[in-house]
Amino acid sequence: GRSPLDEMTADDFRHIALGMQGAVESAHMNHPDFRANGRIFATLAADEQTGVVMLSPDEQSEYMREHPETFAPAAGAWGRQGWTTVSLASADAGAVRGAALLAWQRVVSKPPRRAKAKRK
Repeated sequence: GRSPLDEMTADDFRHIALGMQGAVESAHMNHPDFRANGRIFATLAADEQTGVVMLSPDEQSEYMREHPETFAPAAGAWGRQGWTTVSLASADAGAVRGAALLAWQRVVSKPPRRAKAKRK
C-alpha cells in the first residue's frame, strides 16, 4: 500500500502537465486546463480531486487495465473519445506522467488551432 504522504495533489498534476514543452495553464468553465499547440490535453477538476487527460481509446483502456483505481473514462461521449479521468488520491506519479505525455503528444502532433477570425 501507499502512505498518505504519497498522495498526488492537484499541484503535482499541474507540475507534470506544465512540464510538457510549450504547455500553458489556462481556464474555462471555472477549472484549470492545460494546453499546448492551442489545444487542451489535460484539465483539473474545480475541486482538485481529479484530473483529466486526453488519450486515445486504446491508451485509455491500457491505463485502466494497469491502474484501475486511478484511471476511468470521463462521462458520456467524452469518455468514449478517450478523455480519461485521473483520481489523484490513488494516482502513481509515473503513470500520470506517462498518460500526460501521451495526451501532450496527441495535441502537438496536430496542426495548431487557428484563432477564430473576428467579424468586422
